[in-house]
Amino acid sequence: MHPLLDDLDKDEREALVPRRQPDFMTPMLATLTDRPVPGDGWFYERKFDGERCIVVSDGTTVRLLSRHRKRVNNTYPDLEDAFAGMHDAHFIADGEIVAFEDDVTSFSRLQERMQIHDRRRARRSTIPVFLYLFDLMYLDGYDLCALPLSTRKRLLRRLIPFKDPLRSTEHRSGDGADCYREACEQGWEGIIAKRAAGRYLHRRSTDWLKFKCIVRQEFVIGGYTDPQGSRSGFGALLIGYYEKERLVYAGKVGTGFDERMLADLHERLAAREQTASPFAGKSRQETGEHFITPDLVCEVAFTEWTPDGKLRHPRFLGLRDDKPAGEVVREGRK
Repeated sequence: MHPLLDDLDKDEREALVPRRQPDFMTPMLATLTDRPVPGDGWFYERKFDGERCIVVSDGTTVRLLSRHRKRVNNTYPDLEDAFAGMHDAHFIADGEIVAFEDDVTSFSRLQERMQIHDRRRARRSTIPVFLYLFDLMYLDGYDLCALPLSTRKRLLRRLIPFKDPLRSTEHRSGDGADCYREACEQGWEGIIAKRAAGRYLHRRSTDWLKFKCIVRQEFVIGGYTDPQGSRSGFGALLIGYYEKERLVYAGKVGTGFDERMLADLHERLAAREQTASPFAGKSRQETGEHFITPDLVCEVAFTEWTPDGKLRHPRFLGLRDDKPAGEVVREGRK
């Protein structure tokens, strides 16, 4: 038993589950909501605009895994290096990889690193990244998921030698409404409210609630339009989301691209072009529309949904390769 576990009280020890270390643990997901921010008994953390990362150390190597088990060590070798002194520890921790634009996390900036899959090229990148860890699910032969969040966080802080690029995710308790208001004033994406006594559940749960300051979510790219005027590459993306097995059309997004993204993405789009529309009930309605195999996922910010189910004022934020297209649905308010 790890020395840190010796310090647990009787009830906490009884919550430990002896277990051989798994190769991966499915991450817990927060539920989007517009209910009032809860009060006592909850922790409030910054909602990061980054890429989820499950850290698995087996005592010999450290693997950095995306939410869907994709190994990303070659993309973030500097983060792997940060665990160099911890190879003797067997643990699984949860966190988020981020890049900053001034003091605000920027998924668009992070994407420049996300597209690199060569270790040497990643080390030469001028985009610094940080890994904010916020939970500990496994430690030296024991599953910790039945422990309260407050205990898991205490163990995480004592286990990890936090020094850049590894950072501890700070949390607050008390007045959640104040925390949310301050987060929005500082330009954050939002906050995550977590039940302090809650277990770590390997699914989406209302024990974790996300409160967004802006509306944003993933969409599937199902087509594109020809560029107009001096625009290069393409004009806009045709995007949608899945409702059961139907790809529902959500409109176009034509802003948020730089010249390099227009060129790189157009190459991917052209390689996927197909005759049939992937959208349920949508055919080609105007000259210059192209349909593609719907396997690319992007993140889009927008102001609101229109009454007919389209996005108002959408803006492209970046591609996502950490979520399968088939899992992209319209995020509901619960």
